[in-house]
Amino acid sequence: MLWSSELILTLLPFAAFNVASPTPRSRDKFDWSSKKALIAFGDSYTYVQGTHGHQNYSFIADQLNFSYDAETLLSNKIVQNQTATAEGGPNWVEYLTKCGLKPGLTSPKTCSKQLWDFAFAGADISTEYTPLHHNYTVSLVNQISQFKSYGAPVLQTFLKPSKSLIAVWIGINDVGDSSKYAVNFPTFYNNLTSTLFSSVDKLYDLGYRSYLFMNLPPLDRTPGNQATTTPHPNATQVAWYNDALASKAEQFGKEKGDVEVRVFDAHSRLSAMLDDPAKYGIVNTTNFCAGYDQPDIDTNYKAYGCPTPLDTYFWFNSGHMTSHVHSILAAELEDWLKE
Repeated sequence: MLWSSELILTLLPFAAFNVASPTPRSRDKFDWSSKKALIAFGDSYTYVQGTHGHQNYSFIADQLNFSYDAETLLSNKIVQNQTATAEGGPNWVEYLTKCGLKPGLTSPKTCSKQLWDFAFAGADISTEYTPLHHNYTVSLVNQISQFKSYGAPVLQTFLKPSKSLIAVWIGINDVGDSSKYAVNFPTFYNNLTSTLFSSVDKLYDLGYRSYLFMNLPPLDRTPGNQATTTPHPNATQVAWYNDALASKAEQFGKEKGDVEVRVFDAHSRLSAMLDDPAKYGIVNTTNFCAGYDQPDIDTNYKAYGCPTPLDTYFWFNSGHMTSHVHSILAAELEDWLKE
């Protein structure tokens, strides 16, 4: 669902971007072990299915059913099955929190690290720059507005902002949807990320001070882009967006002063997997199994022309990575968060 529904070995932290030091100043110190919850926003790389969500798109609500009450949110459960994410299994936020990994239903409140996921598959940052994929799609800007109105007032009754980490992975659809625009792309991406952080300001006003941003994966190396000499988006576009994100994150940290802002270089980690797949138990990085969405794909993959199991593929489908890749990425992210 990358284009129809929807990630730095380099460390780029924090209120004062301390690139080299493994021991940031006390005001910048990030203690992942002390966090009780991950509150996530983004697109299909991040969304999880909820029992009160839009099927195949969200944990809760949509643009046409925007509001929800406390009972709906607190009774909502994470669904874990083959179609409950865009990856055929758990994704990075579930692996990172260990919340919702088991098949069936999980209440976020029962997890030692709670996962409250407000990402919406197919989301872009704002309709100011790209159109909605569907009339029910919730853009990143609206995800945060929705959370401010309906989510935060409920969650903050039992989750202090200081015990929550805000995670944002967005831009995948934006860069793909706009890849053929006739614009100055560095300026365009600068404007996109400015809007992103203007929206994040609302979370700051709600008291949140810990922020994790994921930069873009190597979108120029999706199966379709590997098969053409003119990929859309191309590597330069991806790099420009990632540069803009890093710059705006640094600016956000400096302006606020009392926040920790970390940008995880998902691009480098995922590129390393593509460059040396055998190290990660991956045998196919150039295409995906055509039967990825078949109910018996895990046990009957050869029937669909796939010589090896789904978890040996990097790409789950034309634009998403397999759950196996998400598990590796989440493990590396968890180690990095503890630094």
